[in-house]
Amino acid sequence: MKYLDEFSNPELAAGLLDRIRKVTTKRWSIMEVCGGQTHSIIRHGIDQLLPDQIEMIHGPGCPVCVTPLEMIDKALEIAARPNVTFCSFGDMLRVPGSSKDLFRIKSEGGDVRVVYSPLDALEIARTEPDREVVFFGIGFETTAPANAMTVYQAKRLGIRNFSLLVSHVLVPPAIAAIMESPTCRVQGFLAAGHVCTVMGTQEYPPLAEKYRVPVVVTGFEPLDILEGIRRTVIQLESGKHEMDNAYPRVVAPEGNPAAKAMLADVFEVTDRAWRGIGVIPASGWKLSPRYREYDAEDRFAVEDLHTSESAICRSGEVLQGLIKPNECAAFGKQCTPRNPLGATMVSSEGACAAYYLYRRLDLPAEVAHA
Repeated sequence: MKYLDEFSNPELAAGLLDRIRKVTTKRWSIMEVCGGQTHSIIRHGIDQLLPDQIEMIHGPGCPVCVTPLEMIDKALEIAARPNVTFCSFGDMLRVPGSSKDLFRIKSEGGDVRVVYSPLDALEIARTEPDREVVFFGIGFETTAPANAMTVYQAKRLGIRNFSLLVSHVLVPPAIAAIMESPTCRVQGFLAAGHVCTVMGTQEYPPLAEKYRVPVVVTGFEPLDILEGIRRTVIQLESGKHEMDNAYPRVVAPEGNPAAKAMLADVFEVTDRAWRGIGVIPASGWKLSPRYREYDAEDRFAVEDLHTSESAICRSGEVLQGLIKPNECAAFGKQCTPRNPLGATMVSSEGACAAYYLYRRLDLPAEVAHA
């Protein structure tokens, strides 16, 4: 296939669904790690077309959603300062902190700007040397190379009024944390193709072997996801637990060597807090000692700011795959895209936003009658 729309071909999708039905004899729970995959599954109704024995569990693969509340509050505290220009991608502006969001800071006079690349923020710092320019660097391995390159360029060009508020997280440690949870129901994983485009696939065979779960790397179009599910079910039915690359048109085993070299230079691995999950050891990046002067947490002395989550928002359980979004009592009532309680309702990749957007408002029948 040469064109993107071919990966949504309904006849080919029907064929893959038929093949999945033929190989499925038991009940299986499969987690798609990436929020982009979640939206594709819900948008196209893939979970409703699959055999009843297969449950798709939505994982913590939305970068905005897993950014912890205390990091949002640190962003708000920095953005409210009079000499700061705070830059971020648009979806972060509506993520609620403890009492407000970045839009509120902007309405109160803060210089909060939406940019489309961290390099845009660096350009602002270059052209406005009297301002302290901060970029909110969040996300998985996919977005990290661009942020690393920006810090590298800031150091190379001698731009001292730029800094990065870092909240980068890593997928493989999250998979390990999910599997080690006493409430884990996951029997197989669909791994995020764009993460593996950067990092390669070498980290996944040890996870598959250690936790005895298949890990299938796949993409985001309907046929990509269905093929990933088919390969996962075949492994589960045959008792195998291997890493399988179902996205070879994009993912190479070695990943992107140039991007990985940049990441290794600018960042170092650290423990990271995940919203709704807690601290996962060695699950994130921070700036390495060579670039520590560009760390906004250190520059603005907000390292020790701590907060507590909403008592009625259950986004943490959604992120762990313990409940579906419409099983939260606040979903669609106190919590909507216009008035979100948690990041999973704000982000374009959040599971709660997907359920609301595609009108999955009712409880599953088995839950409603429980």
